[in-house]
Amino acid sequence: MRILLIGEYSNVHATLAKGLRTLGHEVTVVSNGDFWKDYPRDIDVARPEGCLGGLRLLLKVWSLLPRLRGYDVVQLINPIFFELKADRLLPLYRYLRRNNRHMLLCAMGMDYYWVSECTFNKPLRYSDFNIGSHVRTDAPAIKEQREWLGTPKEQLNRMIANDCDGIVAGLYEDYICYEPHFKEKTRFIPLPIDIPSASDSTRPFSDTSQKLHIFIGISKGRSQYKGTDIMLRAAEDILKKYPEKVQLLKAEGIPFEQYKKMMDGADVILDQLYSYTPSMNPLLAMSKGIICVGGGEPENYDILGEHELRPIINVEPNYESVFQQLEMLVLHPERIPELKHQSIEYVKRHHDHLKIARQYEAFYHSLQE
Repeated sequence: MRILLIGEYSNVHATLAKGLRTLGHEVTVVSNGDFWKDYPRDIDVARPEGCLGGLRLLLKVWSLLPRLRGYDVVQLINPIFFELKADRLLPLYRYLRRNNRHMLLCAMGMDYYWVSECTFNKPLRYSDFNIGSHVRTDAPAIKEQREWLGTPKEQLNRMIANDCDGIVAGLYEDYICYEPHFKEKTRFIPLPIDIPSASDSTRPFSDTSQKLHIFIGISKGRSQYKGTDIMLRAAEDILKKYPEKVQLLKAEGIPFEQYKKMMDGADVILDQLYSYTPSMNPLLAMSKGIICVGGGEPENYDILGEHELRPIINVEPNYESVFQQLEMLVLHPERIPELKHQSIEYVKRHHDHLKIARQYEAFYHSLQE
């Protein structure tokens, strides 16, 4: 098949493309590299800086359109698949729809259904927009609600979701927000991870006298929204309480390749306080034997059909829970080798990029039946 992947979210499309190519498909990735993260792509569509950046990008995309036709599958990572306003994207979507065979939308990243469901129907006990029955009122959450509710972005998302041939959710949280609206065409397919070789895995943790290396990545402008500020404060307080037993590694706004190198020195990664499930970066860390402290709710294991492994140290969305779980690791280092082993096995079972590529391939073929 000829497959066109447009947009990027935490290396999902670049990794999926690698798997699909191994299976013999012709794949083109068109993206901006997910901003500063600079993930690989075949055609770069990063928005130029300056007041005319949007116009320059629009002209570039229109000039590319003849190369974006004739594909068996076009998959959009998000309804905002280029860094353009929603009303600019609508005619681009229609062009892609007319000139290719099948259109798919990924339920990944920020979109209308995620914002709306978590704000109003609250299918999750906690999320980026609610804690229990209470809607979050921090500035980043309000900003996203204003951008996606009752706006051209909402209209675009609704139109694409209704018009496209299939919707793929990579996390339990995204699936639960789309499935009630599009039961027949929404498919859960886990996130793809290019599993490193044994030689690329992180250092072993067999000496319980060594320091526990805790790693945290801080996204530009999203610290409060993702709960990174709370997780960082808990980690810093653990470091103050156990300076002889803990080392803290912080990565902020750096390219992906540099991020990976910093991660390799860690035993533990802190990620996304309000998540039920690990996303791409903690999954990559787990594939290297790094323990994830973050989202590991029962629903995550259930949707994967995992009944044995429990490698993720699940935390509730508050400072006290993060602090307590980190302290348990510091005081009980004998748990660490087994958690590292389970982390690697978990990613091999459920997220190997070739296994995931085969699931996407099967979904693509089902559209043509």
